[in-house]
Amino acid sequence: MDKTRNSFDCRFHLDLILQILKKCGYSNDKYYIHCDAALYGLIIPFIQHAKTITFKKSVGSVSISGHKFLGCPMPCGIQMTRKSYISSLSTKIEYIASTDATISGSRNGLAPILLWYSLCMKGRTGLQQDAKMCIENARYLKGQLHKAGISAMLNEFSIIVVFERPNDHKFIRQWQLSCTRDMTHAVVMPCITRETIDNFFKDLMHEREKWYRVGTTVPPCLADDIASQNCLCCCHKMCH
Repeated sequence: MDKTRNSFDCRFHLDLILQILKKCGYSNDKYYIHCDAALYGLIIPFIQHAKTITFKKSVGSVSISGHKFLGCPMPCGIQMTRKSYISSLSTKIEYIASTDATISGSRNGLAPILLWYSLCMKGRTGLQQDAKMCIENARYLKGQLHKAGISAMLNEFSIIVVFERPNDHKFIRQWQLSCTRDMTHAVVMPCITRETIDNFFKDLMHEREKWYRVGTTVPPCLADDIASQNCLCCCHKMCH
């Protein structure tokens, strides 16, 4: 399971932010908006009805990682910004006979090759298939958790399932889960198959029987973190 944080929220409203800035009297030159699309930048464009990020709006820059959803073997990424910003930062580098905006005119030549290769191997069709598969598998995992009475949340168009924290450090380490307070999350990447999900779920249910035996401990309430409609603790289960 990937440890990537849940940086995307389906309630992300770029239009609303821009409306508020305009209502408060800010002109385009008085603010700068950077869109961190590290994980979802290569997912959202292939999903129908999903809100996309575009430079047709007052966005200053967008960043996308190549080592996350695309799967490049080393940390790398792309940042796109407006030409006006690049021009103010660029300097003439004599030995490459062009302008450059990187630190001291230096760059990792291998990273763009890996990005180019990965994009060529996947292609638009491959990325679209991966996005569709990951979203379907994330919904499948959330459905399995809810059927078992386990609190879980999945934002629309998201591949990150948030659910109750396992009550065993060994289990957390085994499945490489990233936890905070009473929550953990699983990022359903292209390498995560239905078989992997089923094995994880089977293991979770087997261990969970030991953690929450009758008369001992009970699962945590996550209503404040993932909303009451997603919480299936003993108090909120009766409300559904």
